Formats: sequence, structure tokens, C-alpha cells
Amino acid sequence: MYFYHMKKRVALLLIFFLSINLFSQEKEIPKTQLSDFLSKSYYSVNFGGIFYPFSNDNLKPGFATETFSKNAFSGRIIFLGYKIQPNLALQFGVIRPASWFKYNNVNNIGYERSVWINAWSLSLKKSFPLNDKLSLYAEAGPANVSRRGFPINDEIIYPDTRFVSLLYGFGLNYKLSEKWRLGLNSTFIPKSEKENQPSISQVSVGFEYHLQKKSDEEAFQLAEKPEYYFPDHILQVSYGTSKIGYGVNKFLSMNTKVGNFESFGIPIFWLGELKTTHSFSVTYQKLAYRSKKIFSLDWGVSATAFQTQQSHKNIYAFSIFPVLRFYLLRRKNFDMYTNYSLIGPTYITKSDIDGINTGPNITYQDTMGLGFFLGKERKYNFELRIMHYSNGNFFAKNAGVAIPIQFTFGKTF
Repeated sequence: MYFYHMKKRVALLLIFFLSINLFSQEKEIPKTQLSDFLSKSYYSVNFGGIFYPFSNDNLKPGFATETFSKNAFSGRIIFLGYKIQPNLALQFGVIRPASWFKYNNVNNIGYERSVWINAWSLSLKKSFPLNDKLSLYAEAGPANVSRRGFPINDEIIYPDTRFVSLLYGFGLNYKLSEKWRLGLNSTFIPKSEKENQPSISQVSVGFEYHLQKKSDEEAFQLAEKPEYYFPDHILQVSYGTSKIGYGVNKFLSMNTKVGNFESFGIPIFWLGELKTTHSFSVTYQKLAYRSKKIFSLDWGVSATAFQTQQSHKNIYAFSIFPVLRFYLLRRKNFDMYTNYSLIGPTYITKSDIDGINTGPNITYQDTMGLGFFLGKERKYNFELRIMHYSNGNFFAKNAGVAIPIQFTFGKTF
């Protein structure tokens, strides 16, 4: 019952974040102007080293290994920062390693097992300006720590867990402009004796991007005399098949195997344990904000049906989501773009798929695509898209569903 209420709260929180801009946007304000909510928002991407001293002491007595595999490279993404005051912000984000900690050759009989660890946090960040450019900050707030342990021959050697802990941190921000900040960050989560969980610490560098309002005059000028095309509405249908493989999904989740190297690629997306044979999606997107040429923010809804690779079960997923779209090339007869959508609240009809517990029915949808708007009036759309469903390790059970490239055809209006 506790998990049921928790998943509802998380879903409602994210739905609130996704919809608040629409309700706060006055009708007479054009799409070229940010709402009051978005104008006080920012996001942040950081990469660095993560450290958690797992050892044989964490395992069930009688089980041990002499060697461990650990990759310290990790990321922290602030999906949404909101400035309550100029020097006080609320941040929602996640910390995770690029690859999981591994116990090698447990008991010298060939067992290799990984420990998955994620931390979602909601923290207050207080900044203390040192001069016009440099500021010191401190942050603190609750973190949802989830760990996926492992069994050997159906015997639990390191148990799964999920618990709430304190996250706190300190760092420096350097102001490059009104929009851009550079950051040096240190973040900590203390150990939990009760959950047999070591402490987590991370040191990272990255950037913050702060959204900025235009003047009303400039916003109306851009809306009345647009130089570049941005669709107000897009209706899309998509089809995907596993026959083309998961090469793109693996590369963009750093899971491509090259020789003896098992983690080649770029860690900007996710793969998933569960694979699909076929997928079909219907998607609608509506423009919420656009810049002069390069960027737009859409809100979308989708219905997706997919068939699992092992048992050929039919699963259905219903999602709402934000879409960040970046235009890469503008030409006479086409516009080329890439898009990215994260943590779209989703209801999925089954949580036990092919005998694997994927967590609650309330989960998240992530998509990434490369596409074109075609024709003189840009009435038609073609896109290549990959998809992923998981709860982002908010819960210990999070196998994840991987959907390979979908061929997407759309109509704008």
C-alpha cells in the first residue's frame, strides 16, 4: 500500500510540472514568450566521479569475491530547477553511475553479479554571491535511494531496497551570462546501517541553462513575422520492429560491445532488459514555446502498443510528456531536427512482463529522435525514434522496456 501511494504521488508531481506552464500561460501571450513559471526555470547537466564503498561485508555471510569492477564515471541531471527567489531554488533530479558496480567471480565459481544504484532527489539550493560572477551554494533535501541487489541460485545474496535518505551538497557556480552557468559540485548521501547501504558521494562539473523572458514587444514581433517554421500541432503514427536490431539503443546507452570492451557508446539514453518484437504508436504534440530559430518545447500525449520478444504478449502504454526539439538544419524544402523527451508519466497495462517484475504500472516514457518537416509548407513529417519505458530506478524493480527504432510519419496543422 505504501508503494501504491508513493507511485501516485510521484506521477501527480510530474503531471503538475508538465501542465503548470499551460495553465499559467495567458491566452494573449504568444508562443514566443515564456510563461512566468518557465521564465524562472532552469535545467542542469553534470558529469564526474561517483564513489560508494561496496565490499564483501555487504554480502550474505559465506559469499565473497577478491575482485570488483567499478566505473566511477557518473552523471547528475537536474530535470527541473525552479527559482523561488533569485538566490533560492527548488531542484528535481537524479544521480546514477554510467555502469553498475560488479562483484566478480563470487566464491570463485564464476558468478558475476551487479548492484544497481540510483538516487532521485528534491532539494532546496541556496546561493551566496561572492561577486558579480561567482557564487557559493549549499543544497539539501530528501533523496529516494533505490538499490537492486542480486540472488545466486534463488538465494538472496544482497537484497533489493528502497529508502528515503538525506542528500546534501556544496559547490561553486560561475555566471557566464544571464542564461549560462558553469558549476563545480559535490554531493553526498550518508550510509544506512539499517539498509546495509554504503555512503554515496559524487564530484562533478557541468552547466546550468536558465530560461529567459523576452520583452513583450520582441515576443509579439517574432510571433507576427516568423522567419522560421514551427508546427503548432503534430499528429504522428509510428511502427518499429526488432528485425533491425538494437544497435542505436545500445550505442546511445553505452552498451555496445567492441572487442573486449563492453561499454562503448554515449551514455545519453537507456536500453532495458525486456525487448520487443513489434511496436505501434499514435502521438499528438502541441507547441508550448518556441525561440526564434533553434528551440521549441511541446507537450504531447501518446498511446503505444508493443509485443514482447519472449512470450509475444501485447502490452499497452498511455503517456503524457514534454518534448525538447532542437533544429539542426533549415533548408528551402525541409527542416531537420533532433528531439528528446524524458520522464513522461505513463500507465502501462502489465507490470509482470515475460516473468520479470518491471515495477509499478505507473512508470515513465523516454524517447529520442531525429526527424524532418518536409515540403514548402512543412505539412509532412518523418522521424526515426527510439523509446524506453522504466521507472528510472525510483523503485528497486526496474527491468526497463527497450523499443528499437520506430519509423514515424506525421502531419502538421
